[in-house]
Amino acid sequence: MLTWRLVTPEDFPLLARWLAAPHVARWWNHETSVEAVQRDFGPSARREEPNEDCLAFLDGAPLGLVQRSFWHDYPEYVEELAPTMAVPARAMTIDYLIGDLADVGRGIGTRMIRSALEHLWVSHQDAECVIVPVHADNIASWRTLEKVGLTRVAQGELEPDNPIDDRRHYVYRIDRPRP
Repeated sequence: MLTWRLVTPEDFPLLARWLAAPHVARWWNHETSVEAVQRDFGPSARREEPNEDCLAFLDGAPLGLVQRSFWHDYPEYVEELAPTMAVPARAMTIDYLIGDLADVGRGIGTRMIRSALEHLWVSHQDAECVIVPVHADNIASWRTLEKVGLTRVAQGELEPDNPIDDRRHYVYRIDRPRP
């Protein structure tokens, strides 16, 4: 069973370990020092920032991280995406990772993203859609999005998370399910 809770400062050592794992570091390219994790995840953990960092647990064991936010809370990202597509006023986005390599390639990520979206629709009744840019070379990531029902709606050049990558991105979207 998948469950969720918001990240707390006590989770920072776990996040640092996950971010340092090669399969995560390839796409997240994140500093993993204690100071860097506190700097980057502290504001969200203290609810000082509008995004939400959510830990996923599978049968009580930590599985992964999903970050979610409204696009318009970060106007610089809306501006970057604007040449590729219009972003609706109540659009959200997610970013995600599976922490341990042993959990990759087993369909668990698909379950996690599906659950994250279900959780998002309940937690954010005003969200009209979810828009997710993914680097074109991150095939596992965009294939997972397709498996849970997101549709590729655009492609364009965006700043990559990892400076070794070029700017090619696919943009995926899913609208709020109708009752």
